[in-house]
Amino acid sequence: MSDHAARDQFPLSMMLDVFQSVQKKNLPLMLLLVGLPTLFPKLVEARTFSERMFHTLMLDRLDENDSRDAILKPISDTKCPVTFTEPAIQAIIATSGGYPYFIQFICREMYDAYLQNVGTGKTTSVTEIARKLDSDFFMGRWSKATDRQRDLLWVVANLESSDGEFTVQEVAEKSAELLAKRFSASQINQMFNKLGQMGELLQ
Repeated sequence: MSDHAARDQFPLSMMLDVFQSVQKKNLPLMLLLVGLPTLFPKLVEARTFSERMFHTLMLDRLDENDSRDAILKPISDTKCPVTFTEPAIQAIIATSGGYPYFIQFICREMYDAYLQNVGTGKTTSVTEIARKLDSDFFMGRWSKATDRQRDLLWVVANLESSDGEFTVQEVAEKSAELLAKRFSASQINQMFNKLGQMGELLQ
């Protein structure tokens, strides 16, 4: 959810205004918002007073134990028809990288595939589901990027620290290794900002 001034659409601002009005009336209501790290800056941009309305918590990637719990606890009920082998659990943890959304996506697809294939002897691998994740989640974002932006994302993917934090300088140095036409630091900064505005391609 975000405001679009060019289209005269302000759903985020309207929601904040309505909830601020509710707060002033001391009604016992709570508003819980969940989103990518860009959510809070969008709230502040829509209404500066939103900084005082919310307490922000950041959910990072899960470690192996928490990832395992996220996979197994929802099916711990003895009546659940779905179980996972240890290799499947390890594959889900590795493929998801500990990201809660990806664990949820993969497990849901595994549940659905199991229920659809009961009695057929057919199985669905985590690799097949990862391909579906590529098409359902990433393809829409990838298609928005220009060729040069895709080059930059490819360079970032080849960094040793691509799953964590990295500097603009590291990206620039890696681009010199991988590309005939390297990126300058200023180009990288501008493109990161643009990619973020286009739909959180870097999240």
